[in-house]
Amino acid sequence: MLNLLWPEIDTILLDMDGTLLDLHYDNHFWQVYVPEKFAEKHGIEPVAAHDECFRRYNAKAGTLDWYCVDYWSEQLELDIVRLKEELAHLIQVHPDVTEFLTEARLAGKRVVLVTNAHHKSLNLKMDRTGLAVHFDAMYTSHAFGLAKEDPAFWAALREVEPFDPARSLLVDDSLPVLRSARDYGIAHLLAVLRPDTRLPDKEVADFPAIRRFGDILPVSAER
Repeated sequence: MLNLLWPEIDTILLDMDGTLLDLHYDNHFWQVYVPEKFAEKHGIEPVAAHDECFRRYNAKAGTLDWYCVDYWSEQLELDIVRLKEELAHLIQVHPDVTEFLTEARLAGKRVVLVTNAHHKSLNLKMDRTGLAVHFDAMYTSHAFGLAKEDPAFWAALREVEPFDPARSLLVDDSLPVLRSARDYGIAHLLAVLRPDTRLPDKEVADFPAIRRFGDILPVSAER
């Protein structure tokens, strides 16, 4: 159980993939399903298709293109949105998330989704999970032209979502994103130990981390 200083937090900024949702869906989609479909589409061996997909992925890591379904639809000549829908049954909410979101708002916190996911991915996952009703606002980095890895993203977000960095909590499974938020001045930061429930705990460097949202659930004590 982590001891968060809830009276010092007004706004909760939450990542989506790997934080609220099990990253297994995305990992399986991009690492297995897309290379399979790429091999079929282009008539090449599965190993070669896997290598080529990962070569292209790695070249765009940390950029907006990396997260853009339209970009990958064009580059890979695949209908990425349709393929995502084919695997939508794998989309799963992490344990305690719904309860946490409910309790956070009951405690008077502003709850904001901040994701690098493309809006088409965001819409698919909100339709599938029904989580949208729990947020005061939802933002995708594509609307700002900046990935969350860029510290300038947080200043752009603040133009439309006037949060106080000193009184905000960000929960995210990406260390580069957490570092950019720390550089910007967001005071309360939490990593996620197991973004993909099928994989071991990930390295979280010097960031405090949660295994599940039940670790930080007692926000309703302020009610």
